[in-house]
Amino acid sequence: MSIPYLSESTIRHHATSQSCQRGEDYYRRGAVVDVCQRGNQFQATVEGNEVEPYCVQIAFDAGGIIRVSCTCSYDFEGWCKHIIATALVCLRQPERINQRPSLNQLLDQLNLVQIQRLLQALVEDQPTLINRIDHLVRQMAQPKPPSTVKIKRQTAVDPKPYRYQAQRLMRETLRYWEEGEEYDPIDNELPNLLAPAQAYTEQGDGNSALVILEAITQVSAEDWEEIADYGGDGDSLIELLDPIWAEAILSAEFQSGEQRDIQVNLEDWQDRLGGCFELSAAALRQGWDDPLLVAVLQGECVNLWDDGRPDYANQLVQVRLRVLERQGRQEEYLNLAHAEGQVQEYLTMLIQLGRIADVMAACRQLTCAKQALEVAKALRGQGALTEALAIAQQGLTLPEAECWQPRWYTIDQFETLGFGRYQLADWTSELAEGLGNQSVALSSRIEAFKARPSFRDYQKVEALAGEHWSTLKSELLQNLHQRDNWSVAEAKVAVFLHEGLIDNAITAVEPYGSRQIVQQVMEAAIPHRPEWVIKKARRRAEEIMDRGKSEAYQEAVNWLRKAREAYLQNGQQTEWQCYRAQLMTSHARKYKLMGLLKQRDLE
Repeated sequence: MSIPYLSESTIRHHATSQSCQRGEDYYRRGAVVDVCQRGNQFQATVEGNEVEPYCVQIAFDAGGIIRVSCTCSYDFEGWCKHIIATALVCLRQPERINQRPSLNQLLDQLNLVQIQRLLQALVEDQPTLINRIDHLVRQMAQPKPPSTVKIKRQTAVDPKPYRYQAQRLMRETLRYWEEGEEYDPIDNELPNLLAPAQAYTEQGDGNSALVILEAITQVSAEDWEEIADYGGDGDSLIELLDPIWAEAILSAEFQSGEQRDIQVNLEDWQDRLGGCFELSAAALRQGWDDPLLVAVLQGECVNLWDDGRPDYANQLVQVRLRVLERQGRQEEYLNLAHAEGQVQEYLTMLIQLGRIADVMAACRQLTCAKQALEVAKALRGQGALTEALAIAQQGLTLPEAECWQPRWYTIDQFETLGFGRYQLADWTSELAEGLGNQSVALSSRIEAFKARPSFRDYQKVEALAGEHWSTLKSELLQNLHQRDNWSVAEAKVAVFLHEGLIDNAITAVEPYGSRQIVQQVMEAAIPHRPEWVIKKARRRAEEIMDRGKSEAYQEAVNWLRKAREAYLQNGQQTEWQCYRAQLMTSHARKYKLMGLLKQRDLE
């Protein structure tokens, strides 16, 4: 069985041109020394630069590739060269693939006694594996505990280490800020300090989590007045603490009076820190016994917030849903998610329960592309590929995200605009292509290109379009012409150069182009617009030379090489020699630069 609809264009789409070239080289050199297939997964051994070969895995379903991984350290854009080389073997040399049985097929060959012996042999080889087996056996053999059962430790958690760590963190923060450092230890290090409390909560032990949280919060409040004098933001601190407190409260089992004690402490800490533990206060106030909450959990159509829905409502509902899911209270989870408009969580839980028909009946509740993508992925994970494609297509008709859009953006915010829609369109196109639905694959790929233009998506549209390419090419080029911001400059240049539209590439690179992109345009423009190359390259070189920074002189000379090439292309060798002589006169005292200007390739 091969990977459905794997093609050269699919491989190129998932990697940079450099990775593709290196992957091709690895493939031709025979670096992929072993490939086997086990069910819907390929496993390969690829020789690389290290002594130990790299291990590649490619998982797929009927819709195509769903996951790839490699043990190399590559963490840049797209697939690494080892994955590409493996994919090329799968595509071009399927006869090299060793067919091996999947895990299920292996186990089907054994009887109960043999399976027991197999496990015993594995544990003998890896003794710690017994703990994992123990956990899974108990999970499979025993039903989930009822919601009233709480995990209790036999020994109490000692708060002293957490107090000490919190004190150290506060002192470190004060020292940094006294010295005028911009680094914020609280924002960067407090989440790690809170991690054990979150871990206890996730194990169902809210009481132990509360011991840790009380120690950390108390110390923070004690030292906060001095930190606040240096600009410490109590609201930011409470934003880190409050959700973890709320989840621990909702996971804990209280004795008489303990909730009141926590409430008093929270109010005291609020006064000291200058913020509000609104999630925790609401969790304490409502608990799990609030009549309105009980009605909602039982599926009654009541308003949980009879005094008006507070700003923190969605966040508190998310906390409750996490607790309900851990406790195996699926129907209550569904009732709360449905009543509180948590559409993605509601539909995802239905999928986990195998209620696919209910998902498709309720999918009109989706409000944004991000929700649709997550629900579609969950459906695909359950093997419901046709339904996943339908949900994804619906998502492409929805707004990108369910949030307000500010009138101004930071650079990071601006870069994310259109990304959610792009992710959905990209995912939809690949699934549709894998399912053989070329029409949806093409239309979704066009949507992806329009959301975040790139040369790779332009090429993918061309590969999918077939006889319709000439018409679609005009549409995509028109879309690019209408885009005028730095975020699409690289795509515009790559596409325009690919189509031989040199003047358009020059226009695109003028206001936004990085050094690498400008040099790329110059290479193409030298035969067609040498005068532009001369002007642009001279200006870049002169700016560097005039600054007198010797470490940047090599970059200036690289620009001058472009200028020289354009002069010669334009039949102006004499003009170039005069310009070079002028530079050597003007910068005669810059000895490092003089040495570079005297190189033969600048004569």
